[in-house]
Amino acid sequence: MSRPSIGYARAMDLRRSLAPASLLVVSVACSGGTGDAGTASESASTSTSASASTGSTGSAGGSSTGGGESTGSGGESSTSGTTGGPPEPEVMTLMEGVIFYDGYAGTVDEPVPAGILRHTNALVATRFDDAMLAKVQETMKVGVIIGARCDNYDRIGSVNLAMVPKGAQSYVPAEVERIEVARFITPFMDMNRSPKTVPYEWDAPNLVPILKDPELRATYDFWWELSVFGVPYAAQKEVSGCAGRIDTQAGTLLLYTDSMAPAQEFGVLLPLAIGADFNNYAEGASDMIGTTRKTIPFALPAASEEAQLVLITSNHGANDGGEEYIRRDHFVYVDGAEVHSYKPGRTSCEPFRYYNTQGNGIYGQKPRSDAEWQSFSNWCPGDVIDTRVIPLGAMAAGEHEFVIDVPDAAFVGGQGNFPLSLYVQAR
Repeated sequence: MSRPSIGYARAMDLRRSLAPASLLVVSVACSGGTGDAGTASESASTSTSASASTGSTGSAGGSSTGGGESTGSGGESSTSGTTGGPPEPEVMTLMEGVIFYDGYAGTVDEPVPAGILRHTNALVATRFDDAMLAKVQETMKVGVIIGARCDNYDRIGSVNLAMVPKGAQSYVPAEVERIEVARFITPFMDMNRSPKTVPYEWDAPNLVPILKDPELRATYDFWWELSVFGVPYAAQKEVSGCAGRIDTQAGTLLLYTDSMAPAQEFGVLLPLAIGADFNNYAEGASDMIGTTRKTIPFALPAASEEAQLVLITSNHGANDGGEEYIRRDHFVYVDGAEVHSYKPGRTSCEPFRYYNTQGNGIYGQKPRSDAEWQSFSNWCPGDVIDTRVIPLGAMAAGEHEFVIDVPDAAFVGGQGNFPLSLYVQAR
């Protein structure tokens, strides 16, 4: 269960370590868009807030922090530690207060902060320059702070890492290698009520070998993306000050890095899917219409001592009997053997009531029991979606097969989706 914790700046005190490793990026086997995944309807739906990937237990639990904005647009510079000791931790602010707009409208031409590229109203990016790369130590945490504007419903958001040809001043997201590193759901927020921000955080030590790999750095620039698909139409009527406005949320993206623990080492990166459709009614969204089973092949270029899957899924579909409201068993197989199973959902969503300042049909007027939450919620408005890190152990070189199966999924009325992101790391 994800639980709210202290403010982001104070909470980022985990000490982990990652050493550089040589990486090989191969072609994407399955990819998809990263837009709205079923939460754009104005019906009450469930969501999630700050999660930390453990990287070793097979799943990533999360916690929502209590506030704590960053202090400066370029990151907090730190001095080195005592002679012979590790350097002091770094906190880098990659984006601060970037405004998102109506995800269904044409892309606005409103100004963006220096160094920010707006791809769409729902997706912005910034290049991770050499000065920031030099600050990356041996572990990493990712933080997001979402500010309330003129969208008072729960929406899906994500943090992605794009690998863009060296020196390019812009890029088309669908034409470059990208991985989703974090996913979250915004709470129901009235911009006139406090708290007006919700923070999220994730442990992501496995990203450091990617960012520090010399071959990748010689070929690509890394761009960090922040996405929130917002819709302002209800807020225009329900929230004072929002009439006629299409700004939906404000977003801040931060990184924390330090050098206090043993390193993870991975030398192979295989991006396999990002926001890919996963349902039983759309052509190509599963192995066969009528089944919620998706197969993704991948190939390891050499025998691996250790490999792992990094998987993100979330259940959407806010219609009557929709998939947001029914917990399903998910089964993960590699080469025919079950390697992981999970049923999404927290013990309780009450810890996130604090961030839900707009009245809604999920929280209601009175607290719900744990049993009530577990009877319908796949996620909580204001919490993160888990990043599931699934160890695979040693693997042979050559062809392999990933399968995810949700046999009981129904998708009533041909609605809903389980957007799926997946990549493999190996050494």
